[in-house]
Amino acid sequence: MTFIADKEELKTGLVIFRRTDVSHRNYYCRVKLPKVDRYKTVSLKTSDITRARDLAFDYDADIRFRLKHDVPVFNRPFAEVAKEYVALQARRASTGEIAPLRVKKIESIIRAQLNPYVGTAQVHLIGHDRWDGYPAWRRNMGEGRIPRDGQTRELTNDEKAAQASTVDALTQVVRNRRPKPAQVRADQRKKEKARWVFVSDATIATEMSVFSGIMNFAAGKHYIPATNRFGGRPKLKTERRDEFTLEEYRKLHTVGRAWVKKAKHGTSRWYREVAYVFVLIMCNTGMRPPEAKNLRWRDITVAKDKEGRDVVVIYVRGKGKERKLVAPASVGEYFERIRKIGKAVKPDDRVFTTHLGEANKSLYASLIEGMLDAAELREGPSGTRRSTYSFRHTYATLRLSEGIDVYLLAEQMGTSVKMIEDHYGHVNTIKHADRLLQGMGSWEPVEVGADRPVGKTNAEAKANASRAAATRGKAARPAHPRRPRV
Repeated sequence: MTFIADKEELKTGLVIFRRTDVSHRNYYCRVKLPKVDRYKTVSLKTSDITRARDLAFDYDADIRFRLKHDVPVFNRPFAEVAKEYVALQARRASTGEIAPLRVKKIESIIRAQLNPYVGTAQVHLIGHDRWDGYPAWRRNMGEGRIPRDGQTRELTNDEKAAQASTVDALTQVVRNRRPKPAQVRADQRKKEKARWVFVSDATIATEMSVFSGIMNFAAGKHYIPATNRFGGRPKLKTERRDEFTLEEYRKLHTVGRAWVKKAKHGTSRWYREVAYVFVLIMCNTGMRPPEAKNLRWRDITVAKDKEGRDVVVIYVRGKGKERKLVAPASVGEYFERIRKIGKAVKPDDRVFTTHLGEANKSLYASLIEGMLDAAELREGPSGTRRSTYSFRHTYATLRLSEGIDVYLLAEQMGTSVKMIEDHYGHVNTIKHADRLLQGMGSWEPVEVGADRPVGKTNAEAKANASRAAATRGKAARPAHPRRPRV
């Protein structure tokens, strides 16, 4: 290095020197870490050669002690470590280990939330107090998008004034652009807003998983001791997935047909028809929206089950994974309805497109919102606005209510049994209501006996009773009936 002067090697791996690119004459020392090709350079802050030698040996001893006791050698701010972590995830995405969208999501969380929280803090100084304090900080500093029951508070006067001034500033910027009426109404609602919407626990849990991943990465790189890893998360609620009940699904089916017919133009009719059929496909397959977005015509085939009935086999890709799922023959008919009116129907073309045959990135989100509004089903029981993912939750709920094995459902949906149990455990309570309510006031008890084994449905019980009665009637008849009189 050309800027090094007065270099002196005190022992193997330990060097002191001066720099020619600075105005002072103080010494620096460079210590080579054992067994790795890495160096630690520090300023000795002295121009005395004897003092510089003593300090250099002290630093060498200190670094060896740190390595022996798993204490970080390098001081790095959290933001710098997070940048290295993102680079690692980008390399994983380039090899297909994770989806590229996952990298963008991680970058967004780091930039918008984690860096403002701990970005400038030295990573080895971030302890469990900062970890445990993140949910409260996040709820106070950031606002959620969707109001939920019990998750809002009144805005203070200062917050109301700040909100109104922000909206006024934005309006001033766009006043010459002739904003659309919908945007004007949205700005007015923001200005008149009276409640603060807390960020959902599901959002906080996602952000904390990235936080934990970065700290684990730092521990693996020996930037922090292993004891600084974050094991568990603070207590957070598991968000209930708002699905459609069977009655709501039937209503959506009925209203959807009328909603399609109300379209005023040919293009509008096309989009409404495809969006309506899209809803039917999603509710009957359990696909994730990203999987539907990636779906191509060559991914859909027809096969026979063991009884010889037609089934539709769909090869889906999403979340960096691939799988095959099966659907009834009616789903094949839904796909055919799209094929008949679509412009992109070649094997490699995407199934869900625009009316021009181009890939549809939004998956008809605004159209589906309109259909849900028409059916008055936009919000679920918990007050959460339903989205395209609600169709997947509907599929899971209806399948579980029909008694499908949890393991088979997890395989079909490309998820874990634990996720099914965590998010859809309420279905078993409803399915077994006859047993849970047995013996309670005004609830007719269920007979358990030879004619009504445990677990039989009412229909099965009636069928068994009829067969038993018929059998008893046959046994009562004489073996040789008398001849009729003539």
